[in-house]
Amino acid sequence: MTSHDQLADTVQRLGSRIGSTFVDGGIHPRFGTRNFTAPLAGGQYIEVVCPLDHPATEATPWGKAVSQKAQEGGGWLTWVFSTEDIAPIETKFGRDAVDGHRTRPDGSDLKWKQIGVKEITDSRELPFFIQWLTEDHPSKDGNAVSKIEKIVIADKDQLAESWFKPEILGALAEVTIDWVDPSTNDGDNGIVAVHLSTPNGSVVLD
Repeated sequence: MTSHDQLADTVQRLGSRIGSTFVDGGIHPRFGTRNFTAPLAGGQYIEVVCPLDHPATEATPWGKAVSQKAQEGGGWLTWVFSTEDIAPIETKFGRDAVDGHRTRPDGSDLKWKQIGVKEITDSRELPFFIQWLTEDHPSKDGNAVSKIEKIVIADKDQLAESWFKPEILGALAEVTIDWVDPSTNDGDNGIVAVHLSTPNGSVVLD
């Protein structure tokens, strides 16, 4: 997460560190944000998002979360898990997922459903969930040469507040989670750092 003014510098700096070029993902008109993405191995990707000067930014949970994190100086906001069927997750939350879309600079449109963003506002250790409605996926944009090895998360309860803890941990495959006490992270819960294996060796993004 970064500010609009720092977006170009952030994607250049991160791209050089992980050995991948970020792709301009376009604008999220419903949420008042825009993004760049870089593909990673295993169907994963890193997304750099910034808020826009747009009414939707402060009118939606995602726009508000992005804007608040940018005002705090940027950094990791959250993580996201994709699912092929979001209906059971909607049932758990007791509400419908929100439709999202963005149009890439080449004119192609990506569509998805997402849920759980409201919960990450105050609990940034929790992920939210997405179901892609189009075949395209940001992990396919470009050549994936790096992969996530470890995620460091500040959370004393280790996802005990999540209804989906077993599914989340089971879906991580070869990715290790290191849990640290929030007291070591200025008292804040959430992602502290991500360790990646890259063509340049091990890289820590914090």
